[in-house]
Amino acid sequence: MVKMEPTKPNYLDPTVLAQVEGLALRARWAVEGFLSGEHRSPFRGQSVEFAQHRQYTPGDDLRRLDWKVFARTDKYYLKQYEEETNLAAHLVLDISRSMTYRSESAPMSKLDYARATAAALAYLILRQRDRVGLAVFDNGLSKYVPPSGSPSHFKGLVATMEAVSSEEKTSLARVFHDLAERIDRRGIVIVLSDLFDDVDTMMAGLKHLRFQRHEVILLHVLDPAEIDFSLEGNVQFEDLETDATVTTQVDEIHEAYLDQFDQYRQAIHEGCQRYGIDYVAMRTDRPIDQALSNYLLRRAAMRRTISFDAR
Repeated sequence: MVKMEPTKPNYLDPTVLAQVEGLALRARWAVEGFLSGEHRSPFRGQSVEFAQHRQYTPGDDLRRLDWKVFARTDKYYLKQYEEETNLAAHLVLDISRSMTYRSESAPMSKLDYARATAAALAYLILRQRDRVGLAVFDNGLSKYVPPSGSPSHFKGLVATMEAVSSEEKTSLARVFHDLAERIDRRGIVIVLSDLFDDVDTMMAGLKHLRFQRHEVILLHVLDPAEIDFSLEGNVQFEDLETDATVTTQVDEIHEAYLDQFDQYRQAIHEGCQRYGIDYVAMRTDRPIDQALSNYLLRRAAMRRTISFDAR
């Protein structure tokens, strides 16, 4: 008789992850699954290329003066370079009220899914000895944790993500402009949000981050009901950020909703292409490791703007 080993739960399935107590444990399971096929991390990178000029101040190293600029302007400017250092990643987590939505077909809310994904990314980045920070926002930045590469940093990031809650609506543009001014060294900015805001103003904020020479990755977290609109009958809809409600027959608005939703996502996609931003749609009913591995492997291979369709 052959002894059968017990079936191991698929800890990467969002249904199973939703039952796990503790964000840190969810993160470790997701990352271990993601790393099961070992490959070089696509996040690591070093740079010693020229960054910008800065006006000379007394005490600066005279060897760094740019004499060509002095010849043209008669002013003293220093050359500044990107230091050869480990990557710094900034996880930007949306905790606005719309992120608390969970349909019957989803095992966890958008916020829980985004938190689990952010924790998995933090765990992965620290594992490869790079630095990671966290910005938590709704109508504005509510928490900002500067990047660190310390192994103990993970516990602090997880504790921050688990503790936050919000009663506010989203203001993406304000947050992106704030971060563009706050982050003083070029890095990777990874946004986890349902992106429910005005697309044009949101893109203006993302353009500011790109102008500051940050790489930007948008992880667009969506509930399957928002994508497929698989509802029936007479349904009351509530705007979680304004508390406004409307009741209507789904059949009467089904096609119009899908058309408007596709236009909204297409506008985001076109803006990302315009500014060199990576866009990844993430459904809350799909395994986290699957979404991350698909994106990161293609990022490593292609190093260009990528779009994933959530359908």
